[in-house]
Amino acid sequence: MEALIVIPTYNERENIKELVKSIHELDRDLGILVVDDNSPDGTGKFVEELSGRDGRVHVLHRPEKLGLGSAYIAGFKWALKNPDIKYVFEMDADFSHDPRALPEFLEEIKKADVVLGSRYLDGITVMNWPLSRLILSVGANIYTRIVTGMPIKDATGGFKCFRREVLESLPLDEIKSDGYSFQIEVNFIVWKKGFKIKEIPIVFVDRTAGSSKMSRRIIWEAVFLVWKLRLESIVGIFRRK
Repeated sequence: MEALIVIPTYNERENIKELVKSIHELDRDLGILVVDDNSPDGTGKFVEELSGRDGRVHVLHRPEKLGLGSAYIAGFKWALKNPDIKYVFEMDADFSHDPRALPEFLEEIKKADVVLGSRYLDGITVMNWPLSRLILSVGANIYTRIVTGMPIKDATGGFKCFRREVLESLPLDEIKSDGYSFQIEVNFIVWKKGFKIKEIPIVFVDRTAGSSKMSRRIIWEAVFLVWKLRLESIVGIFRRK
């Protein structure tokens, strides 16, 4: 298992079966780790049963809904315990991230340290979002670039691939942010450490099953986080592992 896809879930039973199938139709060798936050709809139990039949699928059970950021951190730590894993993906469970983009990620990661799937690299490649959500996302990325100075078009996206060495360098226990903020914080740390970041265009399609996990708390957390990161960088207390 050279590459592992980390997929956080909370009530994603409707999507996860088809997503796993779609991924393995593209690449039979890709490992999948589902990090489930004790989904009431039985997502975790379903994946555990699937794992018993398919050694490429794994599940990490968590006791309650603890948030996207900590789910990815748990997944990264799980991946780093396996020395054979060279590349680790972040991916949503709801098909907003098209599995058909995975081969391009795997090709580009050979030449970069981190590959980011960007919704705003070639114009705006987002489908089925209400205008208010699109304005929020575009505005958040412009705001992030201005405040932090990061030369990234889509700093809040969650479809990405890391080289193992990048994750090994991150201060995982210090990253406490969630949602948009988690993506911004990780990207900022990676950028400040001088890793090579490559953005590739993706088409983002809003979920067709289940419900969005977006909240006002996640939005306001991101608003203040960018200034915290900028301040840490300016005063020289930027976190380094």
